[in-house]
Amino acid sequence: MTDDKKATGLGAAVGGVAGGVAGGAAAGAAVGGMTGPVGAAVGAAAGAVMGAMAGKSMAKVDPAEEDSYWRDNFSSRSYASGASYDDYGPAYSHGVNSYAKYQGQGRSFEDLDADLGRDWSGVRGRSTLDWDRARPASRDAWQRLSDRVERAVPGDSDRDGL
Repeated sequence: MTDDKKATGLGAAVGGVAGGVAGGAAAGAAVGGMTGPVGAAVGAAAGAVMGAMAGKSMAKVDPAEEDSYWRDNFSSRSYASGASYDDYGPAYSHGVNSYAKYQGQGRSFEDLDADLGRDWSGVRGRSTLDWDRARPASRDAWQRLSDRVERAVPGDSDRDGL
């Protein structure tokens, strides 16, 4: 993994989003300040939205942290009943890596399902799961990251209705 793609954890995700919001708001307010108080308010709001989107797209994830979380929690998932982490670990990793790759593009897991399914055979390693059985774990990992970013950004940033 190259240094520019190395994940830096939740702090980077929240920091990137918060920095994007603050920077975007400040820039918007500065531009809006040229046209008076109303322009400043509109500029700040527009800048905050653009900054949040930029911050969201810069968010990084920590694959080691995610692997540790899923290793400790996978057995509580109904789809993993009686299975080993050796089968589900690559599916969680696929969800994490796919989220990191596609975040900020406005596409949901469901939008990418066919692509992710095609990619599964190349990333599954020794997992015995086919895509139909791996999909719920990949979706869980994707959703966990999406939820983290959404908690840091006001509103429904992932447009999932929650």
